[in-house]
Amino acid sequence: MGVSTFQAAPSSPKPSTSLPSTTIRRNLKPNDLPFSSSKAFSSRVRAHGPLRIRAIDAAQPFDYESRVAQQFHDAQRLKIAIVGFGNFGQFLAQTLVRQGHTVLAHSRSDYTDAARKLGVTFFHNPHDLCEEHPEVILLCSSIISTQRVLLTLPLQSLKRSTLFVDVLSVKEFPKNLLLHALPSDFDILCTHPMFGPQSAPRAWTGLPFVFEKVRIGDDDRRIERCEKFLNIFAREGCRMVEMSCADHDMFAAGSQFITHTVGRVLEMLMLESSPINTKGYESLLNLVENTAGDSFDLYYGLFMFNKNSLEMLERLDFAFEDLRKQLMGRLHGVVREQLFDNAGIGKGQSLPDEYVYKLLQKAQNGSAPVLSLPSKEHRWSFVFSKTCYNLYACNALQSQSMVIFKMIMIRMT
Repeated sequence: MGVSTFQAAPSSPKPSTSLPSTTIRRNLKPNDLPFSSSKAFSSRVRAHGPLRIRAIDAAQPFDYESRVAQQFHDAQRLKIAIVGFGNFGQFLAQTLVRQGHTVLAHSRSDYTDAARKLGVTFFHNPHDLCEEHPEVILLCSSIISTQRVLLTLPLQSLKRSTLFVDVLSVKEFPKNLLLHALPSDFDILCTHPMFGPQSAPRAWTGLPFVFEKVRIGDDDRRIERCEKFLNIFAREGCRMVEMSCADHDMFAAGSQFITHTVGRVLEMLMLESSPINTKGYESLLNLVENTAGDSFDLYYGLFMFNKNSLEMLERLDFAFEDLRKQLMGRLHGVVREQLFDNAGIGKGQSLPDEYVYKLLQKAQNGSAPVLSLPSKEHRWSFVFSKTCYNLYACNALQSQSMVIFKMIMIRMT
């Protein structure tokens, strides 16, 4: 019997729908394998080596996220023209450049080298500056020269919606000046950074920044531009204080003007450091240093262009006079009680200041506080002369009384 050697043709392999082992190995978790332990699974995965990232999306030159971030960064930038590039203008320019803003500058003096070091484009001619169409004009001139500087700017070369910002130490004066000199299309923001290169050379955190939105257009773009400028100082940690210009000047007269006045008075005393300085004395020396670094034009501007400064100066003068009277009055009482009660002078009478002053000098020098008393005639002459002088100072004497007074004085001499 023959044996058939016929064999069925091998069936063609069906396409596998299973994933590659490597894919399974990467997608499966240890708990998905019913007959293998997690330990065995992890050892099998490690056998093929760790996964490494070969590309980062954020590193691509045309990445979407990077483009959006760059667009946001560019949207926060402003083109700011600083008019008046002195100490304070350069002080603000450092922060503006560091934050990425485009900064232009113009000043009467040549600050080309200083501007180049700061990354600022300097223009000698105000026409060239305005033809660059800055979004913000930042007035950093001195108080007394602001009006002249403003009138030299070719406003017709600027965009009609340009934002004007001042940083003067007085506020009602520039507010009224800008409202009067600028067309109604221009926006106005009055500000005062309550610090400077002497008081805050490195950081502005917690320092007050006062502002008033005097005139800002209703357009969203103009409102956003104003907020961008204010955000420059908010980003540096300033304490943002929105306040009217009138309130600012009232408060500034009692703080800033008094500070500068006391500092300049102490400067005239030529105070020097000593080996036994107290904390209070160190504060006075620092006050002198801070105020001496500012120009006298600034101090004069604080006095001339703030209507509250004259009143504060008179109050300061009265305070000094009252303090002197208190000291001299107590000294008079001590002298009368200790030395002159038994000398025939009643407690209701006053002693000549010259005698009291000499007594005070002797006591301070360590000498015995003994002085020869003035004679009765001299005491009467002093009381009479002092009384008449006080009446004259108060405008209580008429011209005829003054003639009589002069005749009496001539006879006494």
